[in-house]
Amino acid sequence: MDEEDLKRRTKQFALRVIRLIEALPRTRTAQVVGDQLLRSATSVAANYRAACRARSQADFVHKLGIVEEEADESLFWWEMVVETDLMPASRVQELSQEADELTAIFVASRKTAKKK
Repeated sequence: MDEEDLKRRTKQFALRVIRLIEALPRTRTAQVVGDQLLRSATSVAANYRAACRARSQADFVHKLGIVEEEADESLFWWEMVVETDLMPASRVQELSQEADELTAIFVASRKTAKKK
């Protein structure tokens, strides 16, 4: 997967999260959890784009670390959506899996970039 593919994938992840958040119930808990999920999921895409424009290898590694953290945080918030019964697990399974895969991709990418 090249840089442009990953940019598209992270952006699609953010867009899919936005759409699903709109389907959350209109409760205080859903608002708070949804806001946190929205921030972390959209941050994955935004920070990956920033990493692609890094000024140095060290800057790139640092920014990939942020992307990794945000992808993992998105996974946490998906767990909260399910465990607080805001949505059934079956409805968020695909996006939860995507957050997990993106986390793994960025962990591996950061490790590879650190070796250079």
